[in-house]
Amino acid sequence: MSRRTVHALTAATAAVLVLGAATQTASAHPGKHDRTLRALAERPDLRIGTAVDTAALAADAPYRALTAGEFDSVTAENVMKWEVVEPSRGRYDWSQADRLMAFAKKHKQEVRGHTLLWHSQLPAWLTSGVADGSIEADELRRILRAHITAEVTHFKGRIYQWDVVNEIFNEDGTYRDSLWLRELGPSYVADAFRWAHAADPGATLFFNDYNVEGINAKSTAYYDLARELLAEGVPVQGLGIQGHLDIQYGFPTDVRANLERFAALGLETAFTEVDVRMTLPADAPDLARQADDYRRLLAACLAVRSCTSFTVWGFTDKYSWVPGVFDGQGAANILDADFAVKPAYTALLAELRTAARTKR
Repeated sequence: MSRRTVHALTAATAAVLVLGAATQTASAHPGKHDRTLRALAERPDLRIGTAVDTAALAADAPYRALTAGEFDSVTAENVMKWEVVEPSRGRYDWSQADRLMAFAKKHKQEVRGHTLLWHSQLPAWLTSGVADGSIEADELRRILRAHITAEVTHFKGRIYQWDVVNEIFNEDGTYRDSLWLRELGPSYVADAFRWAHAADPGATLFFNDYNVEGINAKSTAYYDLARELLAEGVPVQGLGIQGHLDIQYGFPTDVRANLERFAALGLETAFTEVDVRMTLPADAPDLARQADDYRRLLAACLAVRSCTSFTVWGFTDKYSWVPGVFDGQGAANILDADFAVKPAYTALLAELRTAARTKR
């Protein structure tokens, strides 16, 4: 098909055809249904997902088509966070999240819930109330319990994994100095898991953090805390490993060993927010290194049975969060801003295809 012909198609059809043509080159003999990440992920019993920008989902047809076609799991990038679902105290707004749930149901996708408790993206009424002393510790604990209970109950039976507690440790393994720690002490962590489990016993409950891919002080803090909480009967069930990497640094060491030590505790693991950024402009060696980083994370997950999902934090550079946060960096996703396949996409496809053949 010529480039001129592709441009003459509708935007949605063009995006899918460009992606399909490129994925066929990843294998000499692709099967009829062997051309998407989603199709291949079914075979090694791994959910492969993406974070979803719900504004783009509503407005961008190629984005919508690829979200439906390539992934069997979706995560709300922002619309399940506290500032969105409870913008004023006691007034819940599930509308944006419910639209994502409906999309997922229509396309036979599972949903990861993100996130119940975080130090960021809190509603202004909450942070200002704590700051001015009008919300004291006992009331804050009641508010937190009500929030977790309301949100988990609203989505009960429809979320397969929840990021319950997000980013609670510093790089050295000490607790992050957050509103929650200052006001409630570290017991808020166990409380959050207990309340979430009470609201939906069927959901798998996760910690979630960045820079915990390998064995280091931060991931060890999660390991030690999980072991402690499990001994106390707290329903901690998984570690979410975000996987935000940067090619200027070395690939994390001991990724598989890290997954295995959490498996030995009886916990699931999941890669929850994978992207691999670089300094712009990107060149071919940069994209090759990026592809290898994506592949190595996926390979580690596939090698450990208790690693149950692999989610990219957006799949196209068009809507990436990276340039807005890391000055001069970007190109972090598996498709470019025009939805064209990058080496990282092809590397993931090839790794999944290898796993599927091995399992046969």
